[in-house]
Amino acid sequence: MRSRLLSIAIYLAAGASGLLALLYPFFQPALQAGAAAPGQLRAGEMPMLMTLLLGLCVVVLLAEAQGQALSTRLVALLGVLVALNSALRFLETAIPGPGGFSPVFFLIILTGYVFGGRVGFLMGALTMLVSALVTGGVGPWLPGQMFTAGWVGMSTPLLRPLVRFFRPRSAMPASHLTPEVLILAVFSVGWGFLYGGLMNLWEWPFIAGPQAQSWQAGLSLLDGLQRYAVFYLVTSLAWDLAAAAGNLLLMLAFGAPALRALLRFRQRFTFSYARTAEQGGVGRPASLVEQA
Repeated sequence: MRSRLLSIAIYLAAGASGLLALLYPFFQPALQAGAAAPGQLRAGEMPMLMTLLLGLCVVVLLAEAQGQALSTRLVALLGVLVALNSALRFLETAIPGPGGFSPVFFLIILTGYVFGGRVGFLMGALTMLVSALVTGGVGPWLPGQMFTAGWVGMSTPLLRPLVRFFRPRSAMPASHLTPEVLILAVFSVGWGFLYGGLMNLWEWPFIAGPQAQSWQAGLSLLDGLQRYAVFYLVTSLAWDLAAAAGNLLLMLAFGAPALRALLRFRQRFTFSYARTAEQGGVGRPASLVEQA
């Protein structure tokens, strides 16, 4: 119960703080599009947001360390996965793909799905932080990227009831394109568009442009949504279409073997922990999936 309450508190803090940072410009009546460059306005927020984000990451790591006897192995695995994902983003920067294609969300989604929302949040946020340091991509946009990528990993456990509906968890089908992989593929397509849409909101209120595409103080919610829809269709749809298509292809091509590898790690962790409990260790739930 304590672990579940802590998870809920972490999810609420990550969601509420990110949404507040993302949406507060829309509630400032004096803010006018084009009044200053988006980078100048967001740069002043960066120290506070980075402190908040890194504090959240530390809290999540402490929760993992205190709540599970297998935490050291899991944290070590998370470090390897973050390093691997950061290297993939470095390759993406060195050899740009089409549009918004990025290989990093593939592992973020799978890690969150297998190891739970808290680990998924860490995977997303730390991937963006470490890869930004590696590629020189540190800027006012970084907190937004960390929050949004963290939400990607944090949301993937929501797929588990749907997967259980189509496939009992005890069954491990040998087919490559299982219902589980197909559900993850559709989910990754959705985040291909949603990630781009959320990151647009990070700067859209500050951008001057045609009246039909720009936000202005005093707009109703419906008018604001209509203008943003036009802005998105004109500036971002093709870019995010490439991101969604890339996520889909990666998940269909490599989702099954990567999922099996991560599940083997999880099963070895839980098996090792169960043996420790049987030999007199402190008894805690052996299933990471149920704990998450």
